[in-house]
Amino acid sequence: MGDLDGAIAPDRSRAAGRLDSQARWRIGTIVVAAVVLVVAGLFASRSQGQRAMAFVDLDGSVTMPPALLVDTDGERFDLRTETAGRMTLLFFGYLSCPDACPIQMAVLGAAFGDLPSDVRDRYTVVFVTTDPARDSPEDLRTYLDRFDQSFVGLTGSSDELRDAQFAAGVPAATANEPDADGNYLVGHATQVLLFDPDGVARRAYGLGVRQADWVADLKTLAREVAP
Repeated sequence: MGDLDGAIAPDRSRAAGRLDSQARWRIGTIVVAAVVLVVAGLFASRSQGQRAMAFVDLDGSVTMPPALLVDTDGERFDLRTETAGRMTLLFFGYLSCPDACPIQMAVLGAAFGDLPSDVRDRYTVVFVTTDPARDSPEDLRTYLDRFDQSFVGLTGSSDELRDAQFAAGVPAATANEPDADGNYLVGHATQVLLFDPDGVARRAYGLGVRQADWVADLKTLAREVAP
């Protein structure tokens, strides 16, 4: 699966000259967390009566990227400023994704539909495209509205989006060679990152988290984290 490969195979040729050792360590922390989530899910699916873990706790070394991107209204969106004071679920994906992106967004959208309004109002879901050449602001809005109209969609230049991924502690997405019809897949990180109201990454949620587990965990966090 191309997207899963993207979660564990960073683009080292482009990143090597841009990241210091601390940044590479931070990327490794979240990449390892994503692998743990996938392995746990596979193990649980083979063990009768066991459920996959819903999340992996992070060490707080990664903060919300200071990225100035473009929202679905075509307006500049300061990711760090606009999400300050709220719990934020950040995901990097693309609209032509055949599996990871629609799965994550559909389950999150369904979970948000089950949350009490006072809980869901504590959260912002942000979808940042990894395919700016094909994902226009208008298309992002149409896509996200299928899941929840409150979800924020962002795009930007290739350099801005690559830097945002590195700053969030995930490997930069890489596009495969186009086929004869010009279609291509994009390998990208598949975990959802949860940032607290202070902009610190606290948890990573891999593929396969159940709707009921999302609802339970988001309710618990809303009670535990001060407004």
